[in-house]
Amino acid sequence: MRGLTGGDGVGTETVPPPGAGTTRPESPRGLRALAAGGAATAGLVAVGLLCAACSTGGTGTRDEGPAGTQPVAQVSPSATTPTGTAKPAPRVNAVQLVKGDPEVSLRVRNDLKPCTGDEYPIDTSYGTLTGGSAPDVVVNVLTCGDSVGIGTYVYRQAGNGGYVNVYATEIPAVYGTIDRGDLVVTTQVYGAKDAVAFPSGEDVITYRWASGRFAETDRVHNDFNRAVGNGQGALPEPTAQN
Repeated sequence: MRGLTGGDGVGTETVPPPGAGTTRPESPRGLRALAAGGAATAGLVAVGLLCAACSTGGTGTRDEGPAGTQPVAQVSPSATTPTGTAKPAPRVNAVQLVKGDPEVSLRVRNDLKPCTGDEYPIDTSYGTLTGGSAPDVVVNVLTCGDSVGIGTYVYRQAGNGGYVNVYATEIPAVYGTIDRGDLVVTTQVYGAKDAVAFPSGEDVITYRWASGRFAETDRVHNDFNRAVGNGQGALPEPTAQN
């Protein structure tokens, strides 16, 4: 713990000895006068010490004021930039990947056209799935009208810098995502009378890369309530709270 700087000692004043610079008296009368003068000087010194003690609160030392008046060392925050920041994944032309991939059905390749202008109905995700040196690419092909997934594909970078298809599924209302190193594929389940916006349920399948391929590690099925979610009706009025 850092201490405070102390004062400059006792507040006394050096008094020259009585009779300094004069000839030493030789008579008894002179000796008596010398003793009387010394006693008077000692009395003055004592009075001076008493006054100094009273002015400093009885401590006999100079008051230094509150500790907050002393300079305190300031610690500056570190401006070091953290290392190991992830670099952005290089982008690929997902349209060219799908159109040039023989693993993609001819129907999907032929139907893959811009919805408006040069905007294609494709969603692309980048992340680690296969443990390669470059991020993997997940491509979802959708329909223009309803944005319903019709195909999910995973591409892994090869040694020559190109990409190879390591996963493909083409079923209605399918969509693939990357979740903490796993591939999660969700498929909507429709009944005979279901509208596109209101499926009866969904299957959620989790895949993990092992031994050069994706293996299923988990499967979840969700059934949706058919009595709600038809988009009609108004919200109930809030109940007053007492």
